[in-house]
Amino acid sequence: MEEPLLSEKSRRFTLFPIKYPNLWDCYEKQLALFWTAKEVDFSKDLEDFETLSQNEQHYLKRVLAFFAASDGIVNFNISSRFLQEITVMEASVCYSFQMAIENIHSEVYSIMLDNLVKNTAERDLLFNSIQTVDSVKLISDWAFKWINSDHSFAHRVIAFCVVEGVFFSGAFASIFWLKRYKSAGRLFLQGLVKSNEFIARDEGMHVQFGCEMYRMLVNKLSANDAYCIIEEGVVVAKLFMTDALPVKLLGMSSESMCEYIEYVSDRLLVDLGYPKKYGTHNPFSFMETIGMVGKTNFFESRPTEYQSAYVLSNSSEDNHEIMEDF
Repeated sequence: MEEPLLSEKSRRFTLFPIKYPNLWDCYEKQLALFWTAKEVDFSKDLEDFETLSQNEQHYLKRVLAFFAASDGIVNFNISSRFLQEITVMEASVCYSFQMAIENIHSEVYSIMLDNLVKNTAERDLLFNSIQTVDSVKLISDWAFKWINSDHSFAHRVIAFCVVEGVFFSGAFASIFWLKRYKSAGRLFLQGLVKSNEFIARDEGMHVQFGCEMYRMLVNKLSANDAYCIIEEGVVVAKLFMTDALPVKLLGMSSESMCEYIEYVSDRLLVDLGYPKKYGTHNPFSFMETIGMVGKTNFFESRPTEYQSAYVLSNSSEDNHEIMEDF
């Protein structure tokens, strides 16, 4: 059966009248919270970073290396696959804007690695992590398997919801862990934490958009096929986190991080329209706290609140004046 989102019959070159207000709403939410790297002050981060233990520094550097590479991979998928297939204007606008946001994320992670890792050889290794760090290469290989896949658009939308909604969520949690356990009531790694809040919020909106796109598809996957993609991603995410976190830290271990990955995977499955698979509880109470405090209307301010799991805020619907009957 033909997919309206991919059909040439749906192609147009002007925005109005808006035919898919739900997709336009995803774009407007991203637009309202647009930010740039220049808004974040990283000047004091190195001093705080040097107070971390060697294990904590190792963990953080692995996470930043993963992020620095991943945003470019997400953009490559959007430009080389999704934008070549999508014919609905509202979706194309949203994906195009997402690419601009991912570029800002990539800039920020590059700034952080440049600022925190002073050894040139180590910094070069981390900047090239998809070739030099086995666990990051594993994630990259999995993503490129789907970019190059002949599977349906539905398969690949779910796969990249896994990239941004599962892979990213575990890494975000590790930075919020730093804020929770290392700050001791003061500003700590202020630039890193602030930008993480911005980026986690952005990626949550990207996953929300991906789920919205999937729910609109006519040809959805069976639950078993969806579970297969999720399960593959969970295995890869756990391997990365186990490599990045080889020893237990206060309030976090590779075991608890693996539980968290299962938890956010269940959240993703539900938002894609499937039953949970793992039934795992959230092991990180600090992520729930972050999700509950200070919910802010998207259009009233520039919040940084990170909602639990991957920031699906389910904010109230906005009324659009420009609809199909324009």
